Amino acid sequence: MILITGGTGTVGKELVKLLARPEEPIRVMVRDRNKAASIAYPGANLIEGDFSRADTLDRALSGVHKAFLLAPPGERQPELESNFVAAAARSDLKHVVKLSALGAAADSPARLLRGHAETERRIAESGIPYTFLRPGPFMQNFLNFRDSIVHRGEFYAPMGHGRVSIVDVRDVAAVAAEVLEEYGHENKTYDVTGPESLSYADAAERLTHALGKPVTYVDVPPEAARDSMLQAGMSPWLVDALLELHAMWRVNAASEIAGTVHDVAKRDPITFAEFAHDYAPQFGRTSRDPLAELMDNVNLDTMTPGA
Repeated sequence: MILITGGTGTVGKELVKLLARPEEPIRVMVRDRNKAASIAYPGANLIEGDFSRADTLDRALSGVHKAFLLAPPGERQPELESNFVAAAARSDLKHVVKLSALGAAADSPARLLRGHAETERRIAESGIPYTFLRPGPFMQNFLNFRDSIVHRGEFYAPMGHGRVSIVDVRDVAAVAAEVLEEYGHENKTYDVTGPESLSYADAAERLTHALGKPVTYVDVPPEAARDSMLQAGMSPWLVDALLELHAMWRVNAASEIAGTVHDVAKRDPITFAEFAHDYAPQFGRTSRDPLAELMDNVNLDTMTPGA
């Protein structure tokens, strides 16, 4: 049996959707089954578990041969994932797939990337066969800009002209599903990226096309971004952690492009233009006009600026 943790998260939801089949059920660990309606698929057996309670981890891992590991992101993520690794070492687990992050390294200037590297190290030292998936920044993170895009046609971030290989979580889930269902991926590390390296201004152009209205990216100083996130109620630790990532991204530290989606998931990776089209209703688009439908056949990703 396969165990999925983080099943109600951005990647987890897509992964459960891909793997849940009545004829071959999977197990999904959740903190509260009453809050897991979004993954109540036939073939997804929910079990309540808590990364801070060893007894619940032992129950969740009982009879499991493969597991997808993702604890809630934050200051305690390395500690909570360490608890899972310890429980996995007590079980008969044959393979753990850890969702990490692009650039994870013990000496990274970003605390979130150091935390992922710490978990990777613990897993490797446990002796359990592993696969580390290191995705780039998610396209779906742009949904955090929904309100400002809907109401002002703008979104704000301290990204400058930095380029990032943004990846769709549907592609990340497709890679994870392949690794969990097939053999031959043990003790490997895969970077998982989109097919192009884009600036946030590039993303704004694609959103403009998909939404049928102007969308502008506004670069803001890190100090202003910090004040805004704190005012939104985010913890100071997480705010500083995100700013550390943005400081790396704005100097192209996450701009590399990997072929993992094509090579492992056996599919073409989703472009940002495709993401923008698919999620247009969530950004406020309610109707399509004939010209917009015609222009959907134009591939912006092959167009050269100024040509």
